[in-house]
This record gives sequence, C-alpha cells and structure tokens, in this order.
Amino acid sequence: MPKVTMYTTGFCPYCKMAENLLRSKGIQDIEKIRIDLEPAQRTEMMDKTGRRTVPQIYIGERHVGGYDDLTQLDREGELTALLTT
Repeated sequence: MPKVTMYTTGFCPYCKMAENLLRSKGIQDIEKIRIDLEPAQRTEMMDKTGRRTVPQIYIGERHVGGYDDLTQLDREGELTALLTT
C-alpha cells in the first residue's frame, strides 16, 4: 500500500471528508502536514502543488489534488487502483 500524505489544517471540513474517504478504502496511516501549525509548510505545499487550498493529497509520489479530485478518482474507479499499487 502506498504512503498517503495530506497537507491539512485543524479546521478544514474537506480535509476531514478526504480522510474519511481514504479510511473507508482501508487507509489507516495518513501522514498529515498541518500548515496551520507550521506556516513554512504552506509555502512548501504551494511550491510543490501550485495550489493554495487544503487538502492537498499525495498517494505515493503522485499528487492527486484536493477533496474534489479525490472523489472524482473514486467515482471513476481509479482510487482503489492507486491505493493498492
């Protein structure tokens, strides 16, 4: 199972929904990078992803995007394949 990393904040409802979706797919270990607690991480996130909003989710080395992108992958049947490689 690939490593899942999520840039997040403590008050983001979309981050919670993304986490719940990933957990429903069997992912128990999600590395959370709290950009509200570590402001330098926000800059890193923006440099890596080109985006300003959270969540920003990586599955392995692949940036899948935010919550909407994650749910789209799930609807298209691609999320399970990404999580099992």
